[in-house]
Amino acid sequence: MSAPTRRPSVHTNPALRESATFPRGVIAEIQRAAETGIYDIRGWGAKRPLPHFDDLLFLGASMSRYPLEGYRERCDTDVVLGDRHAKFPLHLDIPITIAGMSFGALSGAAKEALGRGASEVGTSTTTGDGGMTAEERGQSKHLVYQYLPSRYGMNPDDLRKADAIEIVLGQGAKPGGGGMLLGQKITERVARMRTLPQGVDQRSACRHPDWTGPDDLAIKIIELREITDWEKPVYIKVGATRTYYDVKLAVKAGADVVVVDGMQGGTAATQDVFIEHVGIPTLAAIPQAVQAMQELGVHREVQLIVSGGIRSGADVAKAMALGADAVAIGTAALIALGDNNPRYAAQYEALGSAAGFYDDFQEGRDPAGITTQDPELARNLDPVAAGRRLANYLRVLTMEAQTLARACGKSHLRNLEPEDLVALTVEASAMARVPLAGTDWIPGRY
Repeated sequence: MSAPTRRPSVHTNPALRESATFPRGVIAEIQRAAETGIYDIRGWGAKRPLPHFDDLLFLGASMSRYPLEGYRERCDTDVVLGDRHAKFPLHLDIPITIAGMSFGALSGAAKEALGRGASEVGTSTTTGDGGMTAEERGQSKHLVYQYLPSRYGMNPDDLRKADAIEIVLGQGAKPGGGGMLLGQKITERVARMRTLPQGVDQRSACRHPDWTGPDDLAIKIIELREITDWEKPVYIKVGATRTYYDVKLAVKAGADVVVVDGMQGGTAATQDVFIEHVGIPTLAAIPQAVQAMQELGVHREVQLIVSGGIRSGADVAKAMALGADAVAIGTAALIALGDNNPRYAAQYEALGSAAGFYDDFQEGRDPAGITTQDPELARNLDPVAAGRRLANYLRVLTMEAQTLARACGKSHLRNLEPEDLVALTVEASAMARVPLAGTDWIPGRY
């Protein structure tokens, strides 16, 4: 179980020098491991500084490009996902979707709020591990059903009730590993949905039990299409690692949509060593995915959804400029619902943490009522009000992205392109494959 977060004391003695190799955080983790004999588990994704969208800038129009007038000239935001094979692709009003987060990891009220918020602005939400809840299906205009290695809660009838199916092969916070749901969150309802013993820790499988490679996956995709009468789009989600090859294999297996999840993502609890040391940044993954699709001649025919650390409309616009068709948000959505809100400052302090620092989602003691199965705590979250906050946040992201697109002279978000971007650092330039600002140089290109 994760150790409580404690603020380190500040030393003012100028003679004291902190070690770069063994700073206080590392010392505290060594001491915690020595005392408990167990590895650290937490949520909230990677915390180390990583190259990210902040390292890119847009080239707004001036003379050589003409901007669009805000609020008078249209900048459209709609996106169609899954029209490669499905009879009924998803038509979304905005290119920002809600990533998969399970009932079990989240409360029923949180799942309902996600559905309400997404539906209010015409976008989709996703079930996560553990199956479909009535609250989420009832409040979600567009619901994507995740088909995971664990098969927890897998129900063919629910597959048919969904609007799309997402086959999960990996997640950004833990590519190559499975999720965890500790016993204190395995309530009677969660246990029944997942066919698990109540109160016992659950570790999800890291790979699907009925295939070992892309040829078997192609057969599974056909099976899922047959179950749903070829009506539903089939997504394939991969954690960003060997992205170029994984995307090519996903496309050849028959995916309508490919979801690439960078290492900044991760609402679910897993080992800290996984979160911080496995995968690649979202920024580095997008160009690899786009290159793979372009070489197969399917870029835009097979849609690309990018997730992992999306926070603002600028992030949305930059991901789309690099070639994504849409993005998915997880952690940001939970914050919009009320996660880590200062109104619960006293409760976070009582847990040994603080508002803005709380990441022990696995413990089920979230005072905001979001990452818990405790009925008393869950009552702290009003799903109607929380859904409204999420909808407001999604509207702001969309308007911010439109503002940037208009500044680049684009009448639709999908018209943004790498030519609209420059990088501030050599690392970001090499990863994103856009020029270093003020030059025409892309490291590694020539």
